[in-house]
Amino acid sequence: MPSIFTKIINGDIPCYKIAEDDDNFAFLDINPNAKGHTLCVPKKEVDKLLDLDEASYMKLMAFSRKVGQAIEASVECQRVGMSVIGLEVPHVHVHLIPLQSMKNATFQYKESLKPEEFEKVAQSIRDNLK
Repeated sequence: MPSIFTKIINGDIPCYKIAEDDDNFAFLDINPNAKGHTLCVPKKEVDKLLDLDEASYMKLMAFSRKVGQAIEASVECQRVGMSVIGLEVPHVHVHLIPLQSMKNATFQYKESLKPEEFEKVAQSIRDNLK
């Protein structure tokens, strides 16, 4: 059965899409730790980060870096943190989280955004992609 991320990539579930290339897909987390919290996932469904072949791993990291730079240019923050935990969904995903403090990285503090706020931040990040 496809993961929720595969369903998002395939367009079966709507998302606030940030970026896409041949191998990877980025979209806003709908239960964000902070405004601009983005997930970068490989299009190929693989459960664990270290199970990716080296080329796919490197492509995902380069893609995540590019998206992270756009987030940093779009959302007021001290820096963009990166986390790969992957227990919730059996599909590799990189969390890119705008950080003001360590509480943004704990996954215990969540920010609530309205649909128009999600769209505004998604558009801002898309506009800052290089």
